[in-house]
Amino acid sequence: MAVAMFKSVWLRRFWPWPLGAGLLLAVVWLQGQRLQVIQSTEAQPLAQLQLQDQRDLAQLLLLRQLPTFGYDNMVANWTFLNFLQYFGNMEVRSQLGYRLSPEFFEVIVGNDPYFVTPYLYLSTSTSLFAGDPDRAVDLMTQGVSTMTPNTPEGGYFVWRYMGIDKLLFLGDGEGARESFETAADWAEQSTLPDAESVAQASRQTAQFLAENPTSKAAQISAWAQIASHAVDDETRRLAIERIESLGGEILADEQGRITVRYRTDE
Repeated sequence: MAVAMFKSVWLRRFWPWPLGAGLLLAVVWLQGQRLQVIQSTEAQPLAQLQLQDQRDLAQLLLLRQLPTFGYDNMVANWTFLNFLQYFGNMEVRSQLGYRLSPEFFEVIVGNDPYFVTPYLYLSTSTSLFAGDPDRAVDLMTQGVSTMTPNTPEGGYFVWRYMGIDKLLFLGDGEGARESFETAADWAEQSTLPDAESVAQASRQTAQFLAENPTSKAAQISAWAQIASHAVDDETRRLAIERIESLGGEILADEQGRITVRYRTDE
């Protein structure tokens, strides 16, 4: 019986360590694979880049399923570093687009929703470049559901990013107003240096939306940015479709540059 008790205590105390070490090795290996890809992207044919994109997706799906054994923050940090390399590789992004952006942030938010910094990139890369604001708002909603006004510090920024996406990309004026109101409430309770100015700006935006909850001109302008910066046909098609559904007219000059015409009283 004493031997059995010793084995039980040993397993409880020491078994997580090799599992954690294994997880660390797995994450480091994934990071190494990405570094090798970045160093060898020059002169790669499109088919090879697309294949690597598929591998990246498979790795992200694997990270979402792997147990972390308490190393959640480490997984989130490494995934964010991988995303920065992914997002910053403009040569490849110009050919393949940013479709994996929300997949990176699914892993980050799932493992460390208090990690505030990535939310700015989540909003920009997923809504603007990947053209998927619904997914961006869903992920930010998931994140803020775990937060309180003071935990983590700067959590009010996430509410502000979400309000911007709702206003500019989803046309949800009432939802945007509520997000800006919450951002103002949380910022007013914060001691961070810029909290007061954020609270004031968020409150003013919320008041404006209370008077004008539907701003088609703002939505059209935002989708026009997506159409202008799109690096793949699907994102461009989605942006143009949204613009036209809002009453905008797509105009393109001889150089292929996109402009939009719409009534200012929309």
